[in-house]
Order: sequence, then structure tokens, then C-alpha cells
Amino acid sequence: MGKVEALDEELLFQGRVIISETDLKGLITYANRKFCEISGYEKEELIGKTHNIIRHPDMPKEAFAKMWSTIQSGQIWHGLVKNLRKDGKFYWVETEVLPSKNENGEIIGYVAARKVASRKNIEETAKMYHKMKEKEL
Repeated sequence: MGKVEALDEELLFQGRVIISETDLKGLITYANRKFCEISGYEKEELIGKTHNIIRHPDMPKEAFAKMWSTIQSGQIWHGLVKNLRKDGKFYWVETEVLPSKNENGEIIGYVAARKVASRKNIEETAKMYHKMKEKEL
């Protein structure tokens, strides 16, 4: 088995942003066309699934625990995420997740916006995530 390929994110994103929305449990309720295009999944394959469907095994559990803690408290989470496409290739995204609130200020879901991450940020984050993953073992 050969080395898994990284995608050329700049070429793939073409200046566009991946947008998705989830319910309180993290089930995808909306995925824009760019999300489908970059992940390699059809919209029907994403709706009703959690974002785990694209989680790369290199991602440490601690990173997502921090994200959930942040957004469930009503704050915005920002970080880099390595995602896995349906075809087995991967891509890095700079991600911002914010709570979606109703007119009473209650959290009713989450909105995530993702764009291409810089090489420098990817290199720094990959090292940090590798150390975090080693602690999981």
C-alpha cells in the first residue's frame, strides 16, 4: 500500500469556503456544494451523519473534546483539522465553528466554515497533533 496522497488544497478550494450545519448532536443538516466536492461525498451521504464521516485517524480526540467544550459553552472555536475524503486522500482546513442560536439565545445547532490552511500552520499543527495522538496510546 502506497503513501496516502494529500490534495492540492489551493487548487481544490479555488477561493471558496466549505460550509456545513449540524444539530446539537453534531449530525449534519446542511452541506454546501464545495463541502461535497472536496470531501468526495454526495450531499445525501453527508446529511444525517456526524462529521466523523470525514475525520482523519491522525486527528487527536483531545482536539475535538476542546472544540465541543468551546462551542457547547456558546463560544466560537477556531483550529486546523485534517479531514479524510471518501477516496482516502486527505486535506487540511482552517475551521471556525460557531453556535447557532434561536431568538431566546439558546443554542440550536452549529455552523462550521472551513477554508484552505496555510502550509506553515499545517506543519506546526501536524507536529502538535502528533504529540497529542502519542498520549492517546
